[in-house]
Amino acid sequence: MSTKLAAMILAGGKGTRLQALTRKIAKPAVSYGGKYRIIDFPLSNCANTGITSVGVLTQYESSELNTYVGNGEKWGLNGVRSLTSVLTPKQTEEGSAWYLGTADAITQNLDWLDRVDPEYVLILSGDHIYSCSYDEMLKTHIAKKADCTISAYPVAIEEASRFGILVADKDSNIVEFVEKPKKPTSNLASMGIYIFTYKVLRAALIQDAKDETSEHDFGKNIIPKMLNEKKRLVVYRYSGYWRDVGTVASLHQANMDLLMSGENKTNLYSVQGSNRIYSEDPFSIPQYIGKKAVVRDSLVNQGATVEGEIDHCVVSGDTLIEEGAICKNAVIMNNVIIRKGSHIENCIVGPGAGTDIGEEINVGGESIVLIANSKGRKDE
Repeated sequence: MSTKLAAMILAGGKGTRLQALTRKIAKPAVSYGGKYRIIDFPLSNCANTGITSVGVLTQYESSELNTYVGNGEKWGLNGVRSLTSVLTPKQTEEGSAWYLGTADAITQNLDWLDRVDPEYVLILSGDHIYSCSYDEMLKTHIAKKADCTISAYPVAIEEASRFGILVADKDSNIVEFVEKPKKPTSNLASMGIYIFTYKVLRAALIQDAKDETSEHDFGKNIIPKMLNEKKRLVVYRYSGYWRDVGTVASLHQANMDLLMSGENKTNLYSVQGSNRIYSEDPFSIPQYIGKKAVVRDSLVNQGATVEGEIDHCVVSGDTLIEEGAICKNAVIMNNVIIRKGSHIENCIVGPGAGTDIGEEINVGGESIVLIANSKGRKDE
Protein backbone atom coordinates (compact mmCIF):
# COMPACT_ATOMS: atom_id res chain seq x y z
CA MET A 1 0.00 0.00 0.00
CA SER A 2 2.85 2.39 0.71
CA THR A 3 3.61 2.74 -3.01
CA LYS A 4 0.01 3.75 -3.66
CA LEU A 5 -0.58 6.31 -0.93
CA ALA A 6 0.99 9.70 -0.17
CA ALA A 7 0.08 11.75 2.90
CA MET A 8 -0.34 15.51 3.25
CA ILE A 9 -0.51 16.83 6.84
CA LEU A 10 -2.14 20.24 7.27
CA ALA A 11 -0.16 21.86 10.09
CA GLY A 12 -0.38 25.59 9.39
CA GLY A 13 -3.28 26.84 11.51
CA LYS A 14 -2.91 29.53 14.18
CA GLY A 15 -4.67 27.66 17.00
CA THR A 16 -5.62 30.94 18.69
CA ARG A 17 -8.02 29.23 21.12
CA LEU A 18 -4.98 27.74 22.84
CA GLN A 19 -4.12 31.29 23.86
CA ALA A 20 -0.52 31.83 25.01
CA LEU A 21 0.49 28.25 24.15
CA THR A 22 0.38 29.11 20.44
CA ARG A 23 1.52 32.73 20.60
CA LYS A 24 4.97 31.84 19.30
CA ILE A 25 4.62 28.26 18.03
CA ALA A 26 2.20 26.44 15.74
CA LYS A 27 -0.44 24.29 17.40
CA PRO A 28 0.99 20.96 16.11
CA ALA A 29 4.22 21.78 17.99
CA VAL A 30 2.44 22.16 21.35
CA SER A 31 3.42 19.67 24.06
CA TYR A 32 1.17 16.76 25.02
CA GLY A 33 1.37 13.89 27.45
CA GLY A 34 4.60 14.92 29.15
CA LYS A 35 6.95 13.92 26.32
CA TYR A 36 5.13 14.28 23.01
CA ARG A 37 4.13 17.02 20.61
CA ILE A 38 0.79 16.91 18.84
CA ILE A 39 2.40 16.47 15.41
CA ASP A 40 3.93 13.17 16.62
CA PHE A 41 0.54 11.49 16.23
CA PRO A 42 -0.22 11.90 12.50
CA LEU A 43 3.44 11.35 11.61
CA SER A 44 3.63 8.17 13.70
CA ASN A 45 0.36 6.97 12.19
CA CYS A 46 1.82 7.46 8.71
CA ALA A 47 4.96 5.55 9.67
CA ASN A 48 2.92 2.71 11.17
CA THR A 49 0.87 2.49 7.96
CA GLY A 50 4.00 2.17 5.85
CA ILE A 51 3.45 5.46 4.00
CA THR A 52 6.78 6.57 2.56
CA SER A 53 5.92 9.99 1.06
CA VAL A 54 4.73 12.59 3.57
CA GLY A 55 4.33 16.33 3.08
CA VAL A 56 3.91 18.53 6.17
CA LEU A 57 2.30 21.85 5.24
CA THR A 58 3.26 24.59 7.69
CA GLN A 59 2.55 28.32 7.81
CA TYR A 60 1.85 30.12 11.12
CA GLU A 61 4.89 30.54 13.45
CA SER A 62 6.44 27.57 11.71
CA SER A 63 10.14 27.84 12.65
CA GLU A 64 10.06 25.53 15.68
CA LEU A 65 7.69 23.08 13.98
CA ASN A 66 9.81 22.97 10.82
CA THR A 67 12.93 22.27 12.85
CA TYR A 68 11.19 19.59 14.89
CA VAL A 69 9.84 17.75 11.83
CA GLY A 70 13.18 18.03 10.01
CA ASN A 71 13.65 15.18 7.56
CA GLY A 72 11.30 12.79 9.37
CA GLU A 73 14.07 10.88 11.16
CA LYS A 74 12.17 10.69 14.48
CA TRP A 75 9.45 8.64 12.78
CA GLY A 76 11.68 6.60 10.49
CA LEU A 77 10.54 8.54 7.43
CA ASN A 78 13.98 9.60 6.18
CA GLY A 79 15.18 6.41 4.51
CA VAL A 80 16.44 5.77 1.02
CA ARG A 81 12.94 4.88 -0.12
CA SER A 82 11.01 7.36 2.02
CA LEU A 83 10.52 11.11 1.89
CA THR A 84 9.36 13.72 4.39
CA SER A 85 9.09 17.29 3.12
CA VAL A 86 8.18 20.44 5.04
CA LEU A 87 6.09 22.47 2.58
CA THR A 88 5.70 26.19 3.28
CA PRO A 89 4.03 28.88 1.15
CA LYS A 90 6.49 29.82 -1.58
CA GLN A 91 7.23 32.66 -3.93
CA THR A 92 6.79 31.93 -7.64
CA GLU A 93 6.81 33.88 -10.90
CA GLU A 94 3.12 34.57 -10.30
CA GLY A 95 3.87 36.07 -6.87
CA SER A 96 3.54 34.77 -3.34
CA ALA A 97 0.60 34.12 -1.05
CA TRP A 98 -0.27 32.47 2.24
CA TYR A 99 -2.30 29.31 2.08
CA LEU A 100 -5.85 30.62 1.74
CA GLY A 101 -7.57 27.48 3.03
CA THR A 102 -7.08 23.75 3.49
CA ALA A 103 -7.74 23.00 -0.18
CA ASP A 104 -5.55 25.87 -1.40
CA ALA A 105 -2.67 24.52 0.69
CA ILE A 106 -2.81 21.26 -1.27
CA THR A 107 -3.29 23.11 -4.57
CA GLN A 108 -0.11 25.11 -3.99
CA ASN A 109 1.77 21.81 -3.60
CA LEU A 110 0.39 19.86 -6.55
CA ASP A 111 3.86 19.99 -8.10
CA TRP A 112 5.20 18.03 -5.11
CA LEU A 113 2.39 15.48 -5.41
CA ASP A 114 2.93 15.20 -9.16
CA ARG A 115 6.56 14.26 -8.54
CA VAL A 116 5.51 11.62 -6.00
CA ASP A 117 2.82 10.43 -8.45
CA PRO A 118 0.54 8.61 -5.97
CA GLU A 119 -2.61 6.72 -6.86
CA TYR A 120 -4.28 7.92 -3.66
CA VAL A 121 -3.72 10.90 -1.35
CA LEU A 122 -4.36 10.93 2.40
CA ILE A 123 -5.20 14.37 3.83
CA LEU A 124 -4.63 14.74 7.59
CA SER A 125 -4.88 17.40 10.26
CA GLY A 126 -1.73 18.06 12.24
CA ASP A 127 -3.51 18.79 15.52
CA HIS A 128 -5.47 15.69 16.54
CA ILE A 129 -4.59 13.08 19.19
CA TYR A 130 -5.17 9.49 18.05
CA SER A 131 -3.19 6.36 17.31
CA CYS A 132 -4.03 4.12 14.34
CA SER A 133 -2.97 2.93 10.94
CA TYR A 134 -4.83 3.97 7.80
CA ASP A 135 -4.73 0.53 6.15
CA GLU A 136 -8.40 -0.33 6.73
CA MET A 137 -9.55 3.07 5.54
CA LEU A 138 -7.60 2.66 2.30
CA LYS A 139 -9.00 -0.86 1.83
CA THR A 140 -12.50 0.57 2.21
CA HIS A 141 -11.76 3.31 -0.32
CA ILE A 142 -10.48 0.81 -2.88
CA ALA A 143 -13.23 -1.77 -2.27
CA LYS A 144 -15.98 0.86 -2.61
CA LYS A 145 -14.30 2.40 -5.68
CA ALA A 146 -14.71 5.74 -3.97
CA ASP A 147 -13.57 9.12 -5.21
CA CYS A 148 -13.27 10.29 -1.62
CA THR A 149 -13.47 8.46 1.72
CA ILE A 150 -14.03 10.47 4.91
CA SER A 151 -13.16 9.12 8.34
CA ALA A 152 -15.96 9.95 10.78
CA TYR A 153 -16.53 9.71 14.50
CA PRO A 154 -19.76 10.01 16.52
CA VAL A 155 -19.83 13.09 18.78
CA ALA A 156 -22.35 14.40 21.29
CA ILE A 157 -25.17 16.11 19.37
CA GLU A 158 -24.65 19.32 21.36
CA GLU A 159 -21.04 19.41 20.05
CA ALA A 160 -21.94 18.57 16.45
CA SER A 161 -22.10 22.18 15.25
CA ARG A 162 -18.31 22.43 15.75
CA PHE A 163 -17.62 19.84 13.04
CA GLY A 164 -18.35 18.94 9.47
CA ILE A 165 -21.42 16.70 9.84
CA LEU A 166 -22.32 13.99 7.36
CA VAL A 167 -25.23 11.66 6.71
CA ALA A 168 -24.66 8.25 5.09
CA ASP A 169 -26.98 5.55 3.74
CA LYS A 170 -26.93 1.87 4.71
CA ASP A 171 -24.16 1.21 2.17
CA SER A 172 -21.91 3.90 3.72
CA ASN A 173 -22.41 6.27 0.80
CA ILE A 174 -22.39 9.89 1.98
CA VAL A 175 -25.62 11.61 0.95
CA GLU A 176 -25.25 14.88 2.87
CA PHE A 177 -22.35 16.93 4.20
CA VAL A 178 -22.56 20.30 5.98
CA GLU A 179 -19.64 22.15 7.50
CA LYS A 180 -20.40 23.32 11.07
CA PRO A 181 -24.20 23.33 10.73
CA LYS A 182 -26.26 25.48 13.11
CA LYS A 183 -28.85 22.70 13.39
CA PRO A 184 -27.11 19.34 12.88
CA THR A 185 -29.18 16.48 11.46
CA SER A 186 -26.61 13.87 12.50
CA ASN A 187 -23.87 13.40 15.09
CA LEU A 188 -21.46 11.70 12.67
CA ALA A 189 -18.56 14.15 12.51
CA SER A 190 -15.80 14.35 9.94
CA MET A 191 -12.39 13.87 11.58
CA GLY A 192 -10.69 15.90 8.87
CA ILE A 193 -9.12 12.69 7.55
CA TYR A 194 -9.72 12.11 3.84
CA ILE A 195 -8.49 9.66 1.23
CA PHE A 196 -8.90 10.87 -2.34
CA THR A 197 -8.21 9.15 -5.62
CA TYR A 198 -5.49 11.52 -6.78
CA LYS A 199 -6.74 12.13 -10.32
CA VAL A 200 -10.14 13.14 -8.96
CA LEU A 201 -8.63 15.34 -6.26
CA ARG A 202 -6.27 17.07 -8.68
CA ALA A 203 -9.08 17.97 -11.06
CA ALA A 204 -11.28 19.23 -8.22
CA LEU A 205 -8.52 21.43 -6.81
CA ILE A 206 -7.66 22.98 -10.17
CA GLN A 207 -11.33 23.75 -10.76
CA ASP A 208 -11.70 25.23 -7.27
CA ALA A 209 -8.64 27.45 -7.70
CA LYS A 210 -10.38 29.21 -10.59
CA ASP A 211 -13.48 29.98 -8.50
CA GLU A 212 -13.09 33.46 -7.04
CA THR A 213 -16.09 32.94 -4.76
CA SER A 214 -14.62 29.83 -3.12
CA GLU A 215 -13.01 29.80 0.33
CA HIS A 216 -10.78 27.01 -0.98
CA ASP A 217 -11.67 24.73 1.91
CA PHE A 218 -12.30 20.98 1.86
CA GLY A 219 -15.32 21.06 4.16
CA LYS A 220 -16.92 24.20 2.77
CA ASN A 221 -16.17 23.81 -0.93
CA ILE A 222 -14.45 20.69 -2.26
CA ILE A 223 -16.57 18.02 -0.58
CA PRO A 224 -20.00 19.68 -1.10
CA LYS A 225 -19.14 20.29 -4.75
CA MET A 226 -18.10 16.68 -5.25
CA LEU A 227 -21.42 15.59 -3.75
CA ASN A 228 -23.31 17.91 -6.11
CA GLU A 229 -21.39 16.43 -9.03
CA LYS A 230 -22.43 12.90 -7.97
CA LYS A 231 -18.93 11.78 -7.15
CA ARG A 232 -18.80 8.72 -4.93
CA LEU A 233 -18.12 9.75 -1.35
CA VAL A 234 -17.92 7.04 1.30
CA VAL A 235 -17.74 7.14 5.09
CA TYR A 236 -15.21 5.15 7.10
CA ARG A 237 -16.41 4.83 10.70
CA TYR A 238 -13.53 5.18 13.15
CA SER A 239 -13.96 3.47 16.52
CA GLY A 240 -10.73 4.17 18.42
CA TYR A 241 -9.63 7.02 20.66
CA TRP A 242 -9.59 10.46 18.98
CA ARG A 243 -9.52 14.01 20.33
CA ASP A 244 -9.53 17.41 18.65
CA VAL A 245 -7.40 19.58 20.96
CA GLY A 246 -8.47 23.01 19.74
CA THR A 247 -9.03 24.67 23.12
CA VAL A 248 -7.28 24.88 26.50
CA ALA A 249 -10.06 22.76 28.03
CA SER A 250 -9.88 20.07 25.32
CA LEU A 251 -6.07 19.91 25.53
CA HIS A 252 -6.33 19.52 29.29
CA GLN A 253 -8.95 16.76 28.92
CA ALA A 254 -6.84 14.91 26.35
CA ASN A 255 -3.98 14.86 28.85
CA MET A 256 -6.30 13.72 31.63
CA ASP A 257 -7.51 10.91 29.34
CA LEU A 258 -4.04 9.39 29.72
CA LEU A 259 -4.99 8.62 33.30
CA MET A 260 -8.32 6.99 32.45
CA SER A 261 -9.12 3.30 32.55
CA GLY A 262 -11.88 1.38 30.82
CA GLU A 263 -13.31 1.54 27.32
CA ASN A 264 -12.77 5.26 26.74
CA LYS A 265 -9.07 5.38 27.58
CA THR A 266 -6.48 6.44 25.06
CA ASN A 267 -4.54 3.68 23.32
CA LEU A 268 -1.27 5.59 23.72
CA TYR A 269 0.15 2.84 25.92
CA SER A 270 -0.04 0.18 23.21
CA VAL A 271 3.70 0.50 22.76
CA GLN A 272 4.21 -3.18 22.03
CA GLY A 273 1.79 -3.16 19.12
CA SER A 274 1.89 -1.76 15.62
CA ASN A 275 0.54 1.70 16.48
CA ARG A 276 3.33 3.03 18.67
CA ILE A 277 3.75 6.82 18.88
CA TYR A 278 7.30 8.04 18.20
CA SER A 279 8.79 11.30 19.43
CA GLU A 280 11.97 13.15 20.19
CA ASP A 281 13.68 11.65 23.25
CA PRO A 282 15.94 14.42 24.56
CA PHE A 283 18.64 13.80 27.14
CA SER A 284 17.36 14.51 30.62
CA ILE A 285 18.07 13.60 34.23
CA PRO A 286 16.31 10.60 35.80
CA GLN A 287 12.90 11.07 37.35
CA TYR A 288 13.08 11.79 41.09
CA ILE A 289 10.30 11.38 43.67
CA GLY A 290 11.26 12.95 47.01
CA LYS A 291 10.96 11.39 50.48
CA LYS A 292 7.98 13.55 51.44
CA ALA A 293 6.36 13.51 48.00
CA VAL A 294 2.78 12.33 47.50
CA VAL A 295 1.98 11.05 44.00
CA ARG A 296 -1.52 9.84 43.14
CA ASP A 297 -2.86 8.69 39.78
CA SER A 298 -0.35 10.73 37.79
CA LEU A 299 1.89 10.42 34.74
CA VAL A 300 5.40 11.67 35.59
CA ASN A 301 7.92 11.87 32.78
CA GLN A 302 11.68 11.37 33.03
CA GLY A 303 13.53 14.49 34.13
CA ALA A 304 10.79 15.56 36.56
CA THR A 305 11.51 16.16 40.25
CA VAL A 306 8.53 15.82 42.57
CA GLU A 307 9.00 16.77 46.21
CA GLY A 308 5.45 18.05 46.85
CA GLU A 309 2.02 16.57 46.25
CA ILE A 310 0.53 15.78 42.82
CA ASP A 311 -2.89 14.25 42.32
CA HIS A 312 -4.25 13.32 38.86
CA CYS A 313 -1.57 15.24 36.97
CA VAL A 314 0.48 14.89 33.78
CA VAL A 315 4.00 16.15 34.47
CA SER A 316 6.59 16.83 31.74
CA GLY A 317 10.35 16.52 32.07
CA ASP A 318 12.66 19.29 33.31
CA THR A 319 10.14 20.35 35.97
CA LEU A 320 10.28 20.79 39.73
CA ILE A 321 7.39 20.48 42.19
CA GLU A 322 8.82 21.84 45.46
CA GLU A 323 8.11 20.43 48.91
CA GLY A 324 4.77 21.64 50.25
CA ALA A 325 3.39 22.48 46.80
CA ILE A 326 0.06 20.90 45.80
CA CYS A 327 -1.00 20.23 42.19
CA LYS A 328 -4.36 18.69 41.37
CA ASN A 329 -5.84 17.80 37.99
CA ALA A 330 -3.05 19.72 36.25
CA VAL A 331 -1.02 19.45 33.05
CA ILE A 332 2.50 20.69 33.75
CA MET A 333 4.65 21.31 30.68
CA ASN A 334 8.44 21.60 30.30
CA ASN A 335 10.78 23.91 32.25
CA VAL A 336 8.27 24.67 35.02
CA ILE A 337 8.80 25.13 38.74
CA ILE A 338 5.91 25.05 41.21
CA ARG A 339 7.20 26.82 44.33
CA LYS A 340 6.81 25.53 47.88
CA GLY A 341 3.50 26.19 49.55
CA SER A 342 1.71 26.98 46.31
CA HIS A 343 -1.54 25.25 45.34
CA ILE A 344 -2.91 24.87 41.80
CA GLU A 345 -5.95 23.02 40.50
CA ASN A 346 -7.64 22.35 37.12
CA CYS A 347 -5.04 24.03 34.95
CA ILE A 348 -2.40 23.79 32.26
CA VAL A 349 0.98 25.27 33.22
CA GLY A 350 2.63 26.33 29.96
CA PRO A 351 6.33 25.85 29.09
CA GLY A 352 8.58 28.04 31.21
CA ALA A 353 5.75 29.18 33.49
CA GLY A 354 5.21 28.53 37.19
CA THR A 355 4.09 29.91 40.54
CA ASP A 356 5.34 32.12 43.35
CA ILE A 357 5.90 30.79 46.87
CA GLY A 358 2.54 30.18 48.53
CA GLU A 359 0.53 31.26 45.47
CA GLU A 360 -2.95 29.76 44.99
CA ILE A 361 -4.40 29.46 41.48
CA ASN A 362 -7.90 28.22 40.62
CA VAL A 363 -8.31 26.31 43.88
CA GLY A 364 -11.86 24.95 43.83
CA GLY A 365 -12.41 26.29 40.30
CA GLU A 366 -14.25 24.06 37.86
CA SER A 367 -13.15 25.58 34.56
CA ILE A 368 -9.66 24.97 33.16
CA VAL A 369 -7.23 27.88 33.31
CA LEU A 370 -3.91 28.41 31.55
CA ILE A 371 -0.91 29.56 33.62
CA ALA A 372 1.43 31.25 31.16
CA ASN A 373 3.49 33.58 33.37
CA SER A 374 7.18 33.01 34.04
CA LYS A 375 7.19 33.26 37.85
CA GLY A 376 8.48 29.75 38.26
CA ARG A 377 11.17 29.61 35.59
CA LYS A 378 14.25 27.69 36.64
CA ASP A 379 16.55 30.14 34.87
CA GLU A 380 15.44 33.18 36.90
